Amino acid sequence: MDAESDTTGMGGRVILVGTPIGNLEDLSPRAVKALAAADVIAVEDTRRSRILLDHAGVRTPMVSYHDHNEIARTPELLDRVEAGQTVVLVTDAGTPGLADPGYRLVRAAVDRGLPVESVPGPAAAIQALVVSGLPMDRFSFEGFLPRKAGARAQVLAGLADDPRTLVFYVTPHRAAADLEAMAEAFGERQAALARELTKRHEEVWRGSLLELAARASGGVRGELTLVVAGAPSGIPRDVDAVELAERVRSLIAAGDDKKRAVARVAEATGAPRREVYQAVLDAGGRPSP
Repeated sequence: MDAESDTTGMGGRVILVGTPIGNLEDLSPRAVKALAAADVIAVEDTRRSRILLDHAGVRTPMVSYHDHNEIARTPELLDRVEAGQTVVLVTDAGTPGLADPGYRLVRAAVDRGLPVESVPGPAAAIQALVVSGLPMDRFSFEGFLPRKAGARAQVLAGLADDPRTLVFYVTPHRAAADLEAMAEAFGERQAALARELTKRHEEVWRGSLLELAARASGGVRGELTLVVAGAPSGIPRDVDAVELAERVRSLIAAGDDKKRAVARVAEATGAPRREVYQAVLDAGGRPSP
């Protein structure tokens, strides 16, 4: 974009501005310009955004805009846009609308026929994907999983056969449980758990879902993004329950314990581990939990 086509200084529009996910140096010059030229900046947390604005030397007024007030505040902000003002929306970190407030404001602005623009910036989902070492040609961003086990299992069951790489946001206190649930639903898939992206203590854990679950069970801190390999292609998913159980029995006879045998059969066939487990139960054997 050249200088003549940059309209971030013009009024009467909504501008979504991507902000750093950790390193303040990732705030772009164009983002600073949009923040400084706005009439008002809608933010999730005024205290956190004050740190960012002070870093950029921006003194534009802020108003809060978060999950608890966006229904009421959206029409107020759009009234200002209709009056010719520029409203910039930022979230605590990353790109507005991705698992953060933003969609409601954009949808309402579009419905009113008001201009909406975006100033690109960081997104943890993309950052984690590009460093994961997993395929990036096709992927699906799934955000946070449901908190309740039943709802989580239902969502994961619907994703079990998806061949695309899957990207999730994960909270530290639910990381181990989410990873274990994915191993149950997906089998022994490879995954990468990225924590504290762009920050001083950034690191990426790579391994199978079970390996990452075991590591996370000891506790994990910071902002987490999980990237999971898609359903394997070329794997015979039409193997019936009798054959699944027989494969488990064969591995046990060769020296594997039951839990390891179930995991190996799940990996070899592409069947979810819970499916292999159930096949063994139906055949009259009970693997260790």
